[in-house]
Amino acid sequence: MADKTAIEKMLDMQELDDREDMAGQSHPEANLKSSKTMREIVVDDQKDSYSKILVPGSDREAYGSCPMIRDWANVGEYPSPLQATGNVSNFVSNHETVLVDIVAHKENETVSREFVRAGPREFIAFHPKTVKACIVTCGGLCPGLNTVVREIFFTLEKRYGVEEIYGIPYGYKGFHSKKLQIRKLTKQLVDTIHYKGGTFLGSSRGGHDTQLITDCIEKYGFRHVYIIGGDGTHRGALKIYEEIRRRGLKVALVGVPKTIDNDVPLIDKSFGFDTAVEESQRAIRSAVVEAKSGIHGIGLVKLMGRHAGWICVYGTLSNRDVDICLVPEVPFELEGPRGLYQTIHDCIKAKGRCVIVVAEGAGMDHMQTSKEVERDPSGNIKLPDIGLFLKAGINAWFSYNKIEVNLKYIDPTYMIRTVPPNGGDSLTCAILAQNAVHGAMAGFSGFSAGLINTHNVLIPIETLNNTKPKTIHEGSRMWQRVLDSTGQPSLRSH
Repeated sequence: MADKTAIEKMLDMQELDDREDMAGQSHPEANLKSSKTMREIVVDDQKDSYSKILVPGSDREAYGSCPMIRDWANVGEYPSPLQATGNVSNFVSNHETVLVDIVAHKENETVSREFVRAGPREFIAFHPKTVKACIVTCGGLCPGLNTVVREIFFTLEKRYGVEEIYGIPYGYKGFHSKKLQIRKLTKQLVDTIHYKGGTFLGSSRGGHDTQLITDCIEKYGFRHVYIIGGDGTHRGALKIYEEIRRRGLKVALVGVPKTIDNDVPLIDKSFGFDTAVEESQRAIRSAVVEAKSGIHGIGLVKLMGRHAGWICVYGTLSNRDVDICLVPEVPFELEGPRGLYQTIHDCIKAKGRCVIVVAEGAGMDHMQTSKEVERDPSGNIKLPDIGLFLKAGINAWFSYNKIEVNLKYIDPTYMIRTVPPNGGDSLTCAILAQNAVHGAMAGFSGFSAGLINTHNVLIPIETLNNTKPKTIHEGSRMWQRVLDSTGQPSLRSH
């Protein structure tokens, strides 16, 4: 890793002011420079050993092409300080893309979407001495938030030599609230935050005001804005990006997608999800012990998942002792010969106990709710508690049928989301953060860093927002795995 002297030596090869003034006049495609990669050379020499050869498409803009600041403002062009490390082979060309749809058919034409590949570029659009960056965390908590914040800081500071990095307190409202103070981050402040859960910067829902936030960005002179959050946060980020572009500001706005529910579209997996599944095992194992230890024991566990039951599905498959798994995507009946209550009874008759895992958004059609929908500050509908509803319903059904049961209800929601990330999630957080910084330094804006088919990419925030969330399909192999593991019927009469 290069020290500051090496970084300065590399960046001071050309005068800052001259380079800024000449932006867009000389070397307009400097960011696209690249020599042949080893993979391209192998393809040239050994094409016969490959079953498919991908050829360049038409001149039309590729699906998911990432916006660049040079589209609306003049930016510089500087040799990356990472060249000082001598690791030049790791640079990525803007011509490199990652395919989304990788399953081909032997006899039919194969088509695929693609996104710009993430990673460091040989030339960057910002001189690090001119960069003032800020980081904000929004929405609910998730394992790994502190790790992302820390890695963004150290990638900017250590690898690129950026000297001014600020933390925005408590989400979007931290940009404009007179009661909150934006503070400069230091190595001492962030050095050990990755060992802790939650977010060092604080977080909140709501507080979004496009004009006030953009005014703050302009007032402070922020060149990089890193926003960590979920779908609501990214909807807000897109509005800020559009206002930045409308004002012609030389600002890289970057998202890092975050949701413990793992329903962010397109990407392989959200950071913090593996940790959530791992932590869910404690609650499920406790429910198993309780169910086995009582007469006609029932263990009921409610896990997170408003619209997608990924934590329930992975938790169920990881545990293998769950008898019934209920998710928002798959409807179920309560009464009747194939309904939930009868299925629990059948399970108890066969095994002497029953363990149920339910997502917080499952069974909403059974809940008696008012016509007026109540929402939280992020715009999410406030859901009634399905866990308490099922607890009362199960006890009432068995009481009516004069059958003794011992039901224990466990809700580990806030315990799961507040823990530090495990090793795998920590690595995911670090790589996402690094690629967010690489993309910003290269002059991209209005994108979110993500992992698609195990490759890191830059996804336009607009594309992310316009794509349906990732959910479980009842006819999928994943749901079939759940049915094979639990042995539960469809829980519907037809």
